[in-house]
Amino acid sequence: MSSPDETGQRASLQLLRILSHLKICVAFIFTSCIHLSMFDKRDLESSYRTIEKSSVKVIILCGTYHDVIFETLMRRLFRDVTLILPPNWASHIALIEKYPDSFNCSLSLNLWSEANKHFKNFVDGFHPMIRPKDKLLKELWMTTLFCLSGNKEKDTLYENLYRISLHNCTGQEHLPDSGDYSSDRTSDPVYDAVQSMVYALNILHSCQNYSYIKCHADDEEKYKQKVPKSQCSESCFPGYRKVPGFAIHSCCHSCVPCAYGEISNTTDRENCMSCPDHEWPNENRTRCIPKQVEFLSFTDDKISFVFITFSLLCFGKTLLVLVIFILYQDTPVVKANNKSLSFVLLVSIMLGFLCVFLFLGRPVDVTCLLRQISFGILFTIAISSVLTKTIMVCIAFKATKPNSVWRKWIGVKLPTCIVLACSNVQVIICVSWLSISPPFQELDTHSYQEKIIIQCNEGSVIGFYSVLGYMGILATVSFIIAFFARTLPDSFNEAKYITFSMLVFCSVWIAMIPAYLSTKGKYTVAVEIFAILISNNGLLYCIFLTKCFIILCRPELNTKVYLHSKRNI
Repeated sequence: MSSPDETGQRASLQLLRILSHLKICVAFIFTSCIHLSMFDKRDLESSYRTIEKSSVKVIILCGTYHDVIFETLMRRLFRDVTLILPPNWASHIALIEKYPDSFNCSLSLNLWSEANKHFKNFVDGFHPMIRPKDKLLKELWMTTLFCLSGNKEKDTLYENLYRISLHNCTGQEHLPDSGDYSSDRTSDPVYDAVQSMVYALNILHSCQNYSYIKCHADDEEKYKQKVPKSQCSESCFPGYRKVPGFAIHSCCHSCVPCAYGEISNTTDRENCMSCPDHEWPNENRTRCIPKQVEFLSFTDDKISFVFITFSLLCFGKTLLVLVIFILYQDTPVVKANNKSLSFVLLVSIMLGFLCVFLFLGRPVDVTCLLRQISFGILFTIAISSVLTKTIMVCIAFKATKPNSVWRKWIGVKLPTCIVLACSNVQVIICVSWLSISPPFQELDTHSYQEKIIIQCNEGSVIGFYSVLGYMGILATVSFIIAFFARTLPDSFNEAKYITFSMLVFCSVWIAMIPAYLSTKGKYTVAVEIFAILISNNGLLYCIFLTKCFIILCRPELNTKVYLHSKRNI
């Protein structure tokens, strides 16, 4: 049984074609003339007699839901048969509760199924941040996820209209978070039950009668000029596929659009073709076109221009600080802060700004290998230098006491050994990572239906997070030592500045990890570049800004007299 609208007629045609192909007998196909506002009682009684005389035990409902059918006729018949309900009928819980006898032993199919993976991926990819111009998504986020829109008048209107309470959202919400769009309801045994039912019907029921079914066009307004309405057939143009039906002594067809991701490039095709992974249908679904390619380009992205400009400016500032320290390397400020460590730290920061360029442009295997390794080793050298500075501050304080055994540790050898030892551990981690499962270029064709993401696959996830984790350990140890040493009498408050720099460094990378995991494509790369630039600047400003200020603007503080007075204090 089907509703009298176009949806019901199309569904009944498709269902009849499938059942006929499986050699399953169909006793009748009844298109009800019942509408919500008006109906023909004679047609109703005629339909009742037809169904009552038949021996069918299973009735399949198709098309649009109409509650008048149950109010007038169907509740008398449905008590003795098994109903198969489409999702739009089964979703009316109030109807089922009102007529429990009619729906006893019925089967309802869920619209969400594992067979519809393409649509699931399509829904999972919905987000206002990805499609900012889509106004419908903003409405969905308000009505299904209860997110505030930022417009107070609109928020108040929706709360009063839908009787809901809106709240601030984090930006990480997705439609599957709402129960209405969840795919968790899918039950694989439903498919087994349907298959069993089909075979059972084929064995138990046999008949030769096909009742008349009205031929129709999928879109009469679109085809009425090209295909006369009197003809019992029509041509399906490219972008559509032909679905055959049956009538007394004749045959007719209807046209349905190709499914999402499929094309039809000839007239009267019965099956649409799927596009390859690297292609996508055009708007009319008549041919496959190459998917849009996405990566963080040097030239096409504004965000890349910002990163390049900022990276070069930071590189220039670091180079300027290095030149100042070289020119004033014999002054108390530079000497008191271990000039060799300062030079190593400045060079590693400077190269860290340049490694940003490895993250830009179209990824290839070489850049995928170099970007994480160079970043990890350079940052480890920088953090090792900061850790060594912190340790030397503590040793220098203990060495000021008379007859202290710590005096023999003051010099160039100990700092060099600490930096080399800490850096070599990271080198071993990186070499192991490259040996076991190195990074490589990857084409992501599944995250988005309409575009391909060219990205770097990190290979071993354990290797990638081991590099980050080791840097985190060094930064944490340096922060703890500097924090406890911040109250020690120091010539230029070195321990305090190191504490601030490590606090900035740790905060940036802790915040970066969830942002890195929650983004895709070029935005994932942008998050890591942002973290590199900010943490590098944190080291540069916190450790060297005050020293440059004293050297250039307060030379009277850059004297041995001031240094000795601070030590005495």
